[in-house]
Amino acid sequence: MSYALTSARRIALIFAACLAITPLTSSPSHAAAKIQHLISPGGIEAWFVQDATVPLIAMEYAFGGGATQDPADKPGVGNLVASLLDEGSGDLDSKTFHERLARRAIELSFSSARDNFRGSLRMLKDNKDEAFDLLRMSLTSPRFESADVERIRAQVISGLRRETSNPTSLASRKFLEIAFGDHPYGRQANGTLESVPKIAVADLRDYVRRVLARDTLKIAVVGDVDPATLGQLLDKTFGGLPAKASLTPVADVEAAKPPLRALIPLDVPQTVVTFGGPGVKRNDPKFMAAYVVNHILGGGGLSSRLYREVREKRGLAYSIYESLLWMDHSALFIGNTGTRADRAGETVDAITREVSRMAEDGPTQQELDEAKSYLKGSQMLALDTSSKLASALLQYQLDKLPIDYIEKRNAIVDAVTLDDAKKAAQRLWGQGLLTVIVGRAPQAAGQPVAVPAAAN
Repeated sequence: MSYALTSARRIALIFAACLAITPLTSSPSHAAAKIQHLISPGGIEAWFVQDATVPLIAMEYAFGGGATQDPADKPGVGNLVASLLDEGSGDLDSKTFHERLARRAIELSFSSARDNFRGSLRMLKDNKDEAFDLLRMSLTSPRFESADVERIRAQVISGLRRETSNPTSLASRKFLEIAFGDHPYGRQANGTLESVPKIAVADLRDYVRRVLARDTLKIAVVGDVDPATLGQLLDKTFGGLPAKASLTPVADVEAAKPPLRALIPLDVPQTVVTFGGPGVKRNDPKFMAAYVVNHILGGGGLSSRLYREVREKRGLAYSIYESLLWMDHSALFIGNTGTRADRAGETVDAITREVSRMAEDGPTQQELDEAKSYLKGSQMLALDTSSKLASALLQYQLDKLPIDYIEKRNAIVDAVTLDDAKKAAQRLWGQGLLTVIVGRAPQAAGQPVAVPAAAN
């Protein structure tokens, strides 16, 4: 959740599970009541929920670093590593490695996010020993065979070529360039057509050596395994990694201040509009107020203001959304929509007006009450599988939240006042928007202001 950002929606979203895990018990207190802070005999820590409802185990884990650790002239190294770690390790070539995964129905995957190198492991309880051993081999002895590297490199390059004609990908890429300039967040996590061909096996091995280490490791496990057994598995799997990572420091950065607008001409029937600006970091005391008011503006799906104004009232787009994105060193709000080329200017104007109205007036008390009710009620529904719960517990650790955050969250939501929400709205949207329009130049958006090269 690669977690490389190829669209605005993928930027804002945490990883989607590839394997559907049987739901946990339907009791909404299940997850909150049983989260344990496990420390293995070797000192490896994990948040753990023991659940014997079904004989399955889901583990999510992350190492600090991610795409920010790619060399400045070679973005995409972490993404290529993530795509190759399961292509053979130790004495197993790629074919044999995948056959062992398939034979035991083990799902193993890796991804390079902005700030983290992440992984997922899912298995039946009876296959846990082999599953954890295959993960150990992937992390500690990847082969990076030439044939596998070139095959995966070709796949990545093919995807990058497709993105050159994908308006959503182009808009997201340009948006990040405008927002962050030459900061690592402004680079493409999945690389470029220029950088990926230059990545050598030595770059891949150097990335593994620097990034995959125990001191930045966060782990979440949910499933049918006892604490003692899990502790032993964690030691065997991760204990052979280096004790400390050798990460390149990354500076804090604030996104470029709005308003700015850029146009990328592309002859496609539908124009894509990506918009956003500086956001609120997860550790900010006012984060929850921003989260709630953002739900009202654009995060609430069919109930959001932007959906009503742009889709329902004017019929300008099929869908529109807007999300908060927080990172270790910055934060954004970012939204996206698609519209007919001849109505792009009208669509941008409608979005800008509604964002300005929210900044000036804030939400109503009714909107605030309804948003809080939804956000409280949907929390446990979003954690109804072992996979989802493990992903959430990992994210809470990465966000430096307390282990009992699930229990506290509804009270934090409830504490948001109308005044808090209005101040958050002014803070988020009072400056206007960074806007990127990808579409046919004559109709794209009236007279968009091109962003000069120096601003990129």
